[in-house]
Amino acid sequence: MSFLDMDERLVALLEQVEFNRSPLTDIKHCGSCEIGLIEGGVCNAENVKVLQEFRANCKTLIAVGACAINGGVPAMRNHFDLKDCLQEAYETGIGVTNPQIPNDTELPLLLDKVYPIHEVVPVDYYLPGCPPSADAFLQILGPLLAGKEPVLSSDHLHYD
Repeated sequence: MSFLDMDERLVALLEQVEFNRSPLTDIKHCGSCEIGLIEGGVCNAENVKVLQEFRANCKTLIAVGACAINGGVPAMRNHFDLKDCLQEAYETGIGVTNPQIPNDTELPLLLDKVYPIHEVVPVDYYLPGCPPSADAFLQILGPLLAGKEPVLSSDHLHYD
């Protein structure tokens, strides 16, 4: 959502880029692209598959936000055994009315922990924040689109 906070600056950016796979489209597979922005931690087998496909098709990959960079809040479960987390959430937790851990082939297999993107695929740049500001997006994308090395100013380097 903070990407959309660029407001009218987004119009100028759209003259230089084409969205391939994004929450704004319904495209299921990524084609070849110059710059890929990826957010979120890696917590299940489907995330791994999608991330590996995305990395294979992106010349430059940017990990966007705290979850992509270090697992974020979802990584809090890394301090506990996955089985214990599932039991607490679906069997013994307060307010559980139909105690059973979901077991459906349509659900992706959970990983033992939540991984940051760079532990699964190589990452070229990191855009910190929760979420990063629109200005931070522009500060990293502008130089990349011009074929230059981006440098984030210190006011955009916060990890909250």
